[in-house]
Amino acid sequence: MESQTLLAILVVAGLLCGIGLLLLAMRQRRKSGLPEGRVVYSDPGLWGKPEKPFYSAALGLTGKPDYLLTQYGATYPVEVKSGWAPPAPYDSHIYQLAAYCLLIEESTHQTPPYGLLKYRNRTFAIDYTPAMERAVLEVVDEIRRQKTRGEALRSHQEPRRCERCGYRHICDERL
Repeated sequence: MESQTLLAILVVAGLLCGIGLLLLAMRQRRKSGLPEGRVVYSDPGLWGKPEKPFYSAALGLTGKPDYLLTQYGATYPVEVKSGWAPPAPYDSHIYQLAAYCLLIEESTHQTPPYGLLKYRNRTFAIDYTPAMERAVLEVVDEIRRQKTRGEALRSHQEPRRCERCGYRHICDERL
């Protein structure tokens, strides 16, 4: 009789632990701001070694979205920004997200229907349309032309943005 009671206690304790872990996972998911869907790629390395970047030799483009989610058979990128959301997403953030869509499309041969820009307090869904694809390809071409001609200049007057830039150590235009 004692072994049956002990077994019942262990089963109940296991179930309670399982429910507790499930609730904790759900809370963490809500806190992250990620929508429902299966995370199939993560750049931040929260779950181990960071994934390798996506690369397009044809475009000379490399990128690492923060997350790739799969939901209802579609895969789409999520780019997480640490700041508060502007009234509308910045063009540079939209083009960054569109470039990820382009890289995902080339890598998986499936076109993402949209991407998500996740700010601290708001998330924007950005449709990845043929017009958006053309626009990001034009931006990539323009960057390439400016770089070739030595004309790629700083595009802002924001000291805080310069302070966080990964190229600050080699930039002769830093603020």
